[in-house]
Amino acid sequence: MAENDQILIDRFTSGDARAFQELVERYKKKVYYLAYDITGDHHEAEDVSQEVFVKAFRSLNTFRRDAKMSSWLYKITVNSSIDSLRKKSSKPETSMDIIEKADVQNSSLGSSTELDPVRTAESLLLQKQISYALQKVSPKERSVFVMRHYNDLKIREIAEILDISIGTVKALLFRSIKKLRKELSTYRGNPGLEVTHE
Repeated sequence: MAENDQILIDRFTSGDARAFQELVERYKKKVYYLAYDITGDHHEAEDVSQEVFVKAFRSLNTFRRDAKMSSWLYKITVNSSIDSLRKKSSKPETSMDIIEKADVQNSSLGSSTELDPVRTAESLLLQKQISYALQKVSPKERSVFVMRHYNDLKIREIAEILDISIGTVKALLFRSIKKLRKELSTYRGNPGLEVTHE
């Protein structure tokens, strides 16, 4: 994969514009889903994705040959997503976005989930709770969490992408998990709309 990326970069720097389109096709889904996991918003993720590839197009001539294309694009995606979150007002994710994402995830679980409305409802509720809980952590903590747990990146890779130490990644990950557990425990402690008992 890395060799193919380098060939495409060489073609692009030699004036072959189609080579960049091939790179976009190769990475557009990964970039979009990472942006979506960080921003929690479909339209925001689309905007970030476009911005990422515009930035990549402008900077590809200076891309380091010893670097990994995926890590470079992830770095641009994370930074652009965090910038986007800082610019927009702190409004919660819309329920339609939560349901849309949960539906996509449920469809990959197989027919057993589709045939069991209780499990489907529980899965939707859990996804909703996680989505809202993720809005409570800082953009950087959220970025580290989604790269580690949604994209299965190693701690070392995340450190390289964010240009921070491995220790800082671990600290951010620890803090994000601690905050998410706290948020999710409040949901579990108050499953319905009734007031909590003392």
